[in-house]
Amino acid sequence: MSQEVKIIKPQPGPQEQFLSSPADIVIYGGAAGGGKSYALLLEPLRHISNPQFGGVIFRRTSTQIDTQGSLWDTSKQLYPHAGGAYTTAPFYTWRFPSGSRIQMRHLQHEKNVDDWQGSQIPYIGFDELTHFTEKQFWTLASRSRTTSGMRPYIRATCNPDPDSFVLKLIEWWIDQETGYAIPERSGVIRYFVRAPSVDGDKLIWASNPRVLKKKYPKLEPMSFTFIRSSLEDNKILMEADPGYLAKLEGLPYVERERLRAGNWLVRPAAGFFFKSPWFRVVEPSAVPPMQRVSRGWDLAGTEPSENEKADYTAGVKMGLGDDDYLYIFDHVHDQLSPYQVETQITNLASQDGIGTCVALAQDPGQAGKSQILTLRKKLKGYEVRSRTMSGDKVTRAYPVSTAAEAGLIRLVRGDWNNKFLKHLEDFPPKTGSPDTVDALVEAHYQVTRSLEVEGSGPEGSKETRNTDPTAPNHDPALDRSASGNHEFIQQGPRW
Repeated sequence: MSQEVKIIKPQPGPQEQFLSSPADIVIYGGAAGGGKSYALLLEPLRHISNPQFGGVIFRRTSTQIDTQGSLWDTSKQLYPHAGGAYTTAPFYTWRFPSGSRIQMRHLQHEKNVDDWQGSQIPYIGFDELTHFTEKQFWTLASRSRTTSGMRPYIRATCNPDPDSFVLKLIEWWIDQETGYAIPERSGVIRYFVRAPSVDGDKLIWASNPRVLKKKYPKLEPMSFTFIRSSLEDNKILMEADPGYLAKLEGLPYVERERLRAGNWLVRPAAGFFFKSPWFRVVEPSAVPPMQRVSRGWDLAGTEPSENEKADYTAGVKMGLGDDDYLYIFDHVHDQLSPYQVETQITNLASQDGIGTCVALAQDPGQAGKSQILTLRKKLKGYEVRSRTMSGDKVTRAYPVSTAAEAGLIRLVRGDWNNKFLKHLEDFPPKTGSPDTVDALVEAHYQVTRSLEVEGSGPEGSKETRNTDPTAPNHDPALDRSASGNHEFIQQGPRW
């Protein structure tokens, strides 16, 4: 009986181009869903028959290595077919029959690169390179060396981020007016040397290594290319998960431009996140019964005389109607003293009634905890929920921005409507704080939450699990379906 043969190969197009490039450094980046991370896993398999081969693929944090749907999960669908066996302690490691191995490690702190001093790594991979610092990348690039008989090299994947050092590295491949990759330059190899200068090492580029060698005879040029990614490149993912395209199209403008269109220059700007026409104004008499109601608060405690640029205290009352639309009933926005803040919150809780949850954004640190504890005591008898703020304000605003763009949020007519919409359209502001949006985020979070809650009532309420895929710490890379990034061919039925 003949032995079953399995062939693992890249999909035609950019994934195949990534795996066949001879460049020392290749960055595969752009839109989400293009099969980038799977290609990063496929690449080292060509060397596993070499007993001296070792590869390391880095993620920025340890959590990103083994979260469900992560690179490690995907590797377990692939590496056993090449004879791999894994261990997770002390590190996530695959070992192959020849003795070769592939590790997955993290560099959560910049100082973690010091752990690799003196290392020789034939294959270095970075998944989501824009999550790493420039120092981490170049320090590890200096460890790209080996005595295993192969030329060491580096491969990296990423989604666009205009604030990352990666943008400067790939600027020749990116249209500096539109932010999109230049199609005819994708995969074109260029060469560079890191030349010392008064401002530190500087990258000098050329299309021919001989030009650099002539000018810098003591330096060895390295080859480099960038390969653009798009969802359309990944036919298998689009067939296996037709809804993935809709998920990308449903993102807010900035994230949609980055993860769907591969735009490297787009940044959050006022007017992108919220637009007045998205909000339909309805009369109070047209409002249906509510399933849940919450008033979200962004807390501040600075009187106008202390600092005219100080933060405001903002409150937004929102409800989820029986028709599954979200309704905004009220908006307050004032500069108040700490005592006045407490008074306003307790007075409005009394007016709203016990059926309205009081949602408080808690600042990190002891002062934030003390403030929330004080308010909980004053609001005894009301449902009070709080959560500690983490991540940036723009990221936290994505879920409610998406709901607004989809036409799911309606305003109940009131004299506060115009001021409220003006605050939303000014988000994110160039100066000051987006107090109204922060309050809206909290109200939206509580009325649409899918959470388990510990305790009951104002004394025991505590958020314990966030299942929101657009939460601040959510990693877009974890949304990628492993089944959409590869193709297996074997003798007999396809699987």
